[in-house]
Amino acid sequence: MTAYPWRSFSAANGWMNQQDGLTLATPVADATPFIRHGTPAFRRTNLALFAAGLATFGLLYCVQPLMPEFSRDYGVSEAGAALSLSLTTGVLAFAMLFAGALSDAWGRKPVMVASLLSSAVLVLASAAMPTWTSLLVVRTLLGLTLSGLPAVAMTYLSEEMHADSIGLGMGLYISGSAVGGMGGRLVTGVLTDFFGWRVGVAVVGAIGFACALAFWRALPASRHFVRQPLCARALAARFRGMFRDRGLPWLFVEGFLLLGAFVTVYNYLGYRLLAPPYKLSQAEVGLIFGIYLIGTFSSAWMGHLAGRLGRRKVLWTALALMLAGTLLTLAASLWLIMLGIVAITFGFFGGHSIVSSWVGRRAGAAKAQASSMYLFCYYMGSSVAGASGGLFYAAHGWNGVAAFVGALALAGLAIALGLVRLQPLVNVATLPTPMSKGAMG
Repeated sequence: MTAYPWRSFSAANGWMNQQDGLTLATPVADATPFIRHGTPAFRRTNLALFAAGLATFGLLYCVQPLMPEFSRDYGVSEAGAALSLSLTTGVLAFAMLFAGALSDAWGRKPVMVASLLSSAVLVLASAAMPTWTSLLVVRTLLGLTLSGLPAVAMTYLSEEMHADSIGLGMGLYISGSAVGGMGGRLVTGVLTDFFGWRVGVAVVGAIGFACALAFWRALPASRHFVRQPLCARALAARFRGMFRDRGLPWLFVEGFLLLGAFVTVYNYLGYRLLAPPYKLSQAEVGLIFGIYLIGTFSSAWMGHLAGRLGRRKVLWTALALMLAGTLLTLAASLWLIMLGIVAITFGFFGGHSIVSSWVGRRAGAAKAQASSMYLFCYYMGSSVAGASGGLFYAAHGWNGVAAFVGALALAGLAIALGLVRLQPLVNVATLPTPMSKGAMG
């Protein structure tokens, strides 16, 4: 048996990784095979998780184009109407810190199925809410129910996927998220013009319910899940252990910077393009969300590339692309601005795919908690940086926004280059496969 200086063996728990003072459980030569690309199980898993991403982000973001309708129907201000989304995402960020612990005790698939089904029902109910307060209550509850899917999906993939397939699997899940985020906005926006916002929201809820049923049917049951009963002391220990790892805290920060930069660009780009000299219409600006479709390719392609070549060798290119795209948006030419937005979108979805799969690879026994913490930082980036960008726009126009976003992307690039020197965590299950060397934590 090959000896590894940072590992010790326990007959009860398998290999216990003790690098950097963090105990990470990795089962030894599990007789149950991991899911690999090219197999029926891989296709079923990715169909299920594509549907899950489609439903989750469609249900979450479907209200974004409806805020003027809410102001008209309920008599609330623009800032008040924005609560229909900000309350949901705020509750979602904090609830995801605990969703992983519930899945440790109850199982990955049951928590995800319950999350999707209950979320779809809540969105259907929101279409019939008679008062603004009741609508906000339902949207707040939606933040709680949705939290059971994103963090647990990352954990499921990191437990069930083979090392050389997890990048592609995570990328395809994020592709579904990109389509859902775009589709939810488009469906409600178009249907509202013809039938009213309540019909638009109800249709999105029905699509989400159908996706939840498809997810329930298609997703293979967990084969490598080890139940961990709810215990506050053990949960706190797993959270503390994550921050003793040399890589995980930097990956959490990377998630904050990635989504913070991306959301800031899309939040304030419309203000620039609606004003002279471009004077685009609201419909033309809305079509820019179609660029999200690029994320369905870049997340899968860069995730797969990172699985083959190594995450530390590919991640920095995503941040460099976002930085270059930000510089392009400073040009006066509309075509160069659009090229810059394409580069930012491509880099963001690719970078998110790589970082989210890397978190699962390094987390060991704390996969659920690491996924939850990563997504907490990720959504806080959207909230904090997305709002802060408005101050830069008010003071310096688009140049201020570009400077702010450029600083975020530059910080992310510095972290990615630093992670190139991060020592990998060797997974025994991947040792016999030369192809999987680049995929190690």
